[in-house]
Formats: sequence, C-alpha cells, structure tokens
Amino acid sequence: MSGKAERLHLRLDPEQKALLEAASEATGSTLSTFVLSAATEAAAGVLADRRVFVLDDDAWRAFDEALERPAGTVSGLRELLTAPTVLDPDESEGEG
Repeated sequence: MSGKAERLHLRLDPEQKALLEAASEATGSTLSTFVLSAATEAAAGVLADRRVFVLDDDAWRAFDEALERPAGTVSGLRELLTAPTVLDPDESEGEG
C-alpha cells in the first residue's frame, strides 16, 4: 500500500484531458502520476520564494554582510538593459 489516502477530483474539457494524456504517455507515466508530479512541481515553484529559511549566527552575518555590500558593476549590463530589443517599435516604420 502506498499510504496515499487523499483524492483530488478535477473537471476538465476533452482537449485538456487529451493534452495531459499525451504528455503522460510521452513521459512514460500514468496520467495520475504525471498530473500529480506536474502540479507538485508547479506548487513548489510558486512557494519557493515564500519559504522561511534558517541560518545560524555565522551564516546570518555572512548573508547580512553580502546584502549590505554596495552593488558592483557588471560588464555590459548597462548596455544590455538600455539597448533596443525586438519588442521596441522599429524607428523606420512609418517612414516612406
């Protein structure tokens, strides 16, 4: 016996079910295993930055010192963040 006693019931449309079945087949797992794994992974990702972490005194001091240090300069970062991207409007549009 696996020890799992809880059930979760879902309502989904045929397209959603077909997609989940295809993905579970592609990974070689059952539909239940695939859905549980994907949902658990998504839940862990959502909660990852909301978790409490504990540090001993030395680790806390090192962490705090790192936060207090002034930011350093990263080569090329300013140029990267200020350069035009493919999402920016093309300045040549509207000409002609």
